[in-house]
Amino acid sequence: MNHAFSQIIGSSDAPFINALAAGPKAALFTQSFGLTHPSQPNYLFLFSGANQGVTSDARPPTAFSTPNLGAALRARGLSFVGFSEGLPFAGFTGDSAGAYFRKHAPWVNWQGAGRNGLAAEVNLPFTAFPGNFKKLPTVSFVIPNQLNDMHDGTVAEGDAWLQRHLDAYVRWAQTHNSLFILTTDEDDSLQNNQVATLFVGARVKHGQYSETITHLNVLRTIEGMYQLPRVGNSAMVPPITDVWTSSR
Repeated sequence: MNHAFSQIIGSSDAPFINALAAGPKAALFTQSFGLTHPSQPNYLFLFSGANQGVTSDARPPTAFSTPNLGAALRARGLSFVGFSEGLPFAGFTGDSAGAYFRKHAPWVNWQGAGRNGLAAEVNLPFTAFPGNFKKLPTVSFVIPNQLNDMHDGTVAEGDAWLQRHLDAYVRWAQTHNSLFILTTDEDDSLQNNQVATLFVGARVKHGQYSETITHLNVLRTIEGMYQLPRVGNSAMVPPITDVWTSSR
């Protein structure tokens, strides 16, 4: 994404995101930070609690066999899918295709691996995102292509894409036991890597929350929801617990 918190929150170029953040079932984190630069290691931290030794956007030389969120969910009998806009076909492992880039789809790095490996069926094009939200996996990641994720395109284009494609789900999540998490990977390297993160869902207590969080806290929170083992460095941080209503 390469845009900082202040370039999105409060910006007239992102009316949809800001409307979500101001909504009655939204929690906006005002001190949320990426862990490093560039993009790929941040995605790896969010998915596996570690950068797996990756410090660039280059394709890792081999598949990983380390613990990760997708494998933890599946081992518990739950489901995970990563939906990527522009992915040519299910299970595609190439570096790029048009505006799709593998560096933003961390689960691909475990595809076909032995221990903690993930099947091709968890790596799907965004066109497979279900219209019936009851058919969603337990946890899913949605990754716009690089034109629509505010990386190569503008903030306004990314905001419009989000509204066009996910507004229906976000509205559904607020009346069902579901949670929408919006988070960005990194800033423009000029603002201390402060990024935009917000939660929207039926059990979310509206407000702005000032505790310092990173991608690891977001991962740790998801793990806690499903009683999953802590992967990587997520074991070193607390989950986010103050944003839930008492009925959660």
